[in-house]
Amino acid sequence: MCGIAGVLYAEPNIGNDPLSAIVKRMADTLIHRGPDDSGVWVDARCGIGLGHRRLSILDLSSAGHQPMVSANQRYVISYNGEIYNFLEIRAELEKKGVSFNGHSDTEVLLESIVHEGLDKTLEKLNGMFAFALWDKEERSLTLVRDRIGKKPLYYGWCGKTFLFGSELKALRTHPEFIDEIDRVALGQFIQYSWFHGPSTVYKSFKKLPPGTCLKVIQSSVDHATVPEPYWSLMDIAESGLESPFDGTFAQAANQLESLVKDSVGHRMIADVELGALLSGGIDSSLVVAMMQAQSTKKIKTFSIGFHEATHNEAVYAKRVAEYLGTDHTELYVTPQECMDVIPKLPDIYDEPLGDVSQIPTFIVSKLAHEQVKVVLSGDGGDELFAGYKRYFRCVNHWNKHEKVPSLLRPLVAKSMDASARTLWSLFGNIYLDATSKGWSRIVEKLSKRANRMRARNPLELFVRMMARCNHAEEIVYGSRHSTTIFPGLHQSPDLADPIHTM
Repeated sequence: MCGIAGVLYAEPNIGNDPLSAIVKRMADTLIHRGPDDSGVWVDARCGIGLGHRRLSILDLSSAGHQPMVSANQRYVISYNGEIYNFLEIRAELEKKGVSFNGHSDTEVLLESIVHEGLDKTLEKLNGMFAFALWDKEERSLTLVRDRIGKKPLYYGWCGKTFLFGSELKALRTHPEFIDEIDRVALGQFIQYSWFHGPSTVYKSFKKLPPGTCLKVIQSSVDHATVPEPYWSLMDIAESGLESPFDGTFAQAANQLESLVKDSVGHRMIADVELGALLSGGIDSSLVVAMMQAQSTKKIKTFSIGFHEATHNEAVYAKRVAEYLGTDHTELYVTPQECMDVIPKLPDIYDEPLGDVSQIPTFIVSKLAHEQVKVVLSGDGGDELFAGYKRYFRCVNHWNKHEKVPSLLRPLVAKSMDASARTLWSLFGNIYLDATSKGWSRIVEKLSKRANRMRARNPLELFVRMMARCNHAEEIVYGSRHSTTIFPGLHQSPDLADPIHTM
């Protein structure tokens, strides 16, 4: 991964040297994302500055240096990511007479924008990316994020100064940064354990939504500028409904294997050594199997284990590694080693993250970093193939939910809420007493079931089941209750199976 950062002033009143220093400080906060190289490009007359920290994966030479200026001198790009089909795009451009100085996917991306335009280029891209593109002629800055949002990109206004970066820490270094906490977003975090995009912990800053572009024209600054989608997950789902796969189960399995193998193969294209994080589960084991099948040498795999048998998956990872013949490294960690990671988390994530996997992920990544520069993992498999138990629990709950007539559900929910509050008022004052823990669990269950009883469909029930509490406004001052973290919930495609919808 790399790191990008930058600034655009609506009313430029800064020289090249001070602007370069500001952008360099912003980019240098991201050195952990890109330790191999750094670069700054500024034009103080236009009030624009782009910064970059590079992790060299493709074309390790200076020809891959960023920010990169296009051959026709019109565009400047600061880019984080990897375009998996860049060789195919490059070949198409070369047939049209386009020449290249190096072998990086950055140059291919930039020259494709020059010769094909941004819209057509985005249609072609197969990859993960976040980039900032400055158009010298139009004096416009465009931020772009990949379809699923794998690469992060934050942005926001501080008065008439526009800031952006791969992480919030890059934005915080700017002298005009506004650090006001978004208490509504914080309430959502308390309720759901994550900051649902586009919100962040800071009121003035947003996450660029996946599959969107945000264009800011320097001469006509508009703080109300909104991201424009160039790709829609809903459209993909609807097209799947219109043209479903009509083969047999065996044919589907064969096609899936071909797709996964092709996907893994594209991600193995690199000029540095890569490896894989192996947990021993289905997803990571499948990825490693596909990697080893397409490699002429042993794939380096990494896993961590725990001395407590109930939490240890390393034994399964080791068996998979032995079966596939990988070059396997494992590390057993103690509870104290896990605890030692916790003080580092605020610097790593910039805003709270309610996922305990961040601790073992940090440890195993540190282990892998000693031998390789890039790793593949099995993340995303559970979301694509319904691997989480909560999907099926939701369906079971909904089947019971439907037995209660829809007109009675609000009354039942209100009754449950009233009972929970009554029990709490009676026994809440002795909550710390060990004998009251049974009552507190009853109160908690009543409150949760009351919240779920108000759901009108399986997907809404699913969202309510994900909630950690029902009344965030009672915990975070200035917040408010959020019934859903998905504003477009009602726009979901009409899928027959709730699990597909989830």
